Amino acid sequence: MPVSHSFPLLVLALTAAPTNAANVNSSIQSAPTNEMQSEAQEHHDGHTDEHGHGDGVEKIVVQATRSGRISDEQPIRVELINREEIQEKATMRPGNISMLVAETGGVRVQTTSPAMGSANIRLQGMYGRYTQLLADGLPLYGNQAASIGLLQIPPTDLGRVEIIKGSASSLYGGSALGGVINLVSRQPGDEFTGETLLNLTTRDGQDLTTYAESPLTDSLSGSLTAGSHHQKSEDIDNDGWVDLPGYERYTVRPRLFWRGDEGENLYLTAGYMTENRAGGTRTGAVVADGNPFRQLQESERVDAGMVYSSPLSDVLTFNSRASAMKQNHDHLFGNIEQIDEHYSYLAEASVAGYSERTDWVLGLAYQSDRYQSLSFAEFDYAYQVPGVFAQVDYQHTDKFTTSYSVRLDEHNEFDTQFSPRVSFLYRPGDITVRGSYAQGYYAPTPFVDEIEAAGLSRLDTIEGLKEEQAETASLDVTYTIDNIETSLTLFGSNTENTVELEPLASTSNGDLDRVRLVNAEGESQIRGSEILLRYYWQDIKLTASYLYLDASRESIDSGTSPIALTPQHSAGFVAMWEQHGNFRAGFEAYYTGTQPLDNNPYLRESKPYWHLGLMGEITLGRTSWFINLENLLDVQQNDEHPLLLPTRAPSGQWTTDIWSRNDGFIVNAGVRVKFGHK
Repeated sequence: MPVSHSFPLLVLALTAAPTNAANVNSSIQSAPTNEMQSEAQEHHDGHTDEHGHGDGVEKIVVQATRSGRISDEQPIRVELINREEIQEKATMRPGNISMLVAETGGVRVQTTSPAMGSANIRLQGMYGRYTQLLADGLPLYGNQAASIGLLQIPPTDLGRVEIIKGSASSLYGGSALGGVINLVSRQPGDEFTGETLLNLTTRDGQDLTTYAESPLTDSLSGSLTAGSHHQKSEDIDNDGWVDLPGYERYTVRPRLFWRGDEGENLYLTAGYMTENRAGGTRTGAVVADGNPFRQLQESERVDAGMVYSSPLSDVLTFNSRASAMKQNHDHLFGNIEQIDEHYSYLAEASVAGYSERTDWVLGLAYQSDRYQSLSFAEFDYAYQVPGVFAQVDYQHTDKFTTSYSVRLDEHNEFDTQFSPRVSFLYRPGDITVRGSYAQGYYAPTPFVDEIEAAGLSRLDTIEGLKEEQAETASLDVTYTIDNIETSLTLFGSNTENTVELEPLASTSNGDLDRVRLVNAEGESQIRGSEILLRYYWQDIKLTASYLYLDASRESIDSGTSPIALTPQHSAGFVAMWEQHGNFRAGFEAYYTGTQPLDNNPYLRESKPYWHLGLMGEITLGRTSWFINLENLLDVQQNDEHPLLLPTRAPSGQWTTDIWSRNDGFIVNAGVRVKFGHK
């Protein structure tokens, strides 16, 4: 896959430095994506002993890679958000995972629809559509998940979150051009246990979630998660436009975990979600053309998934996984109804093996992504992508390990796609150095951010789009001394054929009232660095981080211009005082610098802002009471300029992009009650 300027990125990958190990636990063990935890632990207990690194290591299986080495020996860097942090964020935002991932270095949750509040996840400045969202290694939210899906996933049942930044197409195909976020479920224990959480907010929001787990037989266990979430529509600045969309959502997800006598493991899950969401103008309010513009969306998603593994011999394991998802949407954009269905399927089988110095995986995969619109059938698409993949990790010496992965996809619309990745690990002592270089692709769909926000009614017929292509590179250095953790990451990406909107007029000499999708002629380039400092003192943990991003795109006509909604400077500081089982108290401060803005008649560059928060939780027996104060400075984008546009954008939007917060100061409080075995 030819991509220009690959030499500078390759140099970056081989000469720079290091890791935002913000959430990396040095005692993490990795295992093939398709393996269940217990089997992988058994298999790699022996493996780590062979290498002499198994003593005293807490073994937590990382699913997001296909390798099988302890994280200290893992060339591919995986950042983790552990269960403790998930519990903390669940008390702040129990309805969805947006806050959970937003406060990880190099990760930005970008609001894509001011009317619906939907958002996607940008990894190291790359567009959110390039991020593959997985659940236990399965695309249960779709191979190309809609941005609204991020707001429909509660964190209640998560054991941890795994993040791979940079192209992971060699591992997961074209949906992972920018990286992978894998949501790993909690593993049932040996006793019946669970918890119920009730949360209330000062913006008239309510959340009620329940999680329960239990052994069912000696070899079978299960868990069940259910949730009910409600938010009242709020027009905070009284301009007639809803700033906080209202919704009513219900979710349920059962899981089964089975382990056979011969080391076989089977994981089954199914999920159901239904939601009604409302935004746009309030009753009686109008936009600039004198008409009301309500936006509504009814969503229903059904999914199911399976992961199976079985040992073939002492050094070989068979793995398979499969999933299916169907999602129905009924949108209303003003007076235009848009009804559609999304389908996503995955089937994969692989064999993994290892020797004293080598881990390898060889597999076959089939992915399908289909969209059908009852209102705009000209935008229907059906992608079928069979592929073959392989990965080899080789330990050259005790200090140096390399990883090579490659995937060959035969895309029915975009021909043969070759996606390689090379990573290395060098650990001369207390310093750990990781480097990575990868190439990947993304099969474009009509749903760039602006179309998801405004609908298909103003989109011109799609013709001649090419696949988007990128190469990414990173270099990480991590150093730990006593109670201090430090890390530095240098990263970069080059993207070609970036799909973007181009405005046009439906009549000659008329106003720009339509848009079409085109491949950008130039190249998008991102260069950046992350710095992390973490200090532990008794029960107090202090974390400081800084992210620098230089994101630009080239154009034959206008030269180089910055990419919108990518702050060049951002930073964070978190102080947490916690005594396990008794209390926790925390303070957070996040800084977001200026951002270039597109299609905003009020500003060409955003204002910098701070987000401050306080939280506290006290535990008395089985009951924990919590309170969280968000956005203490009451930052609102409406204070800088109106959200509503004076004229409707060619895409159909009536608002500017969201570059700041728009919900103002908000307090939530509630109670978490544990039940079952203590």
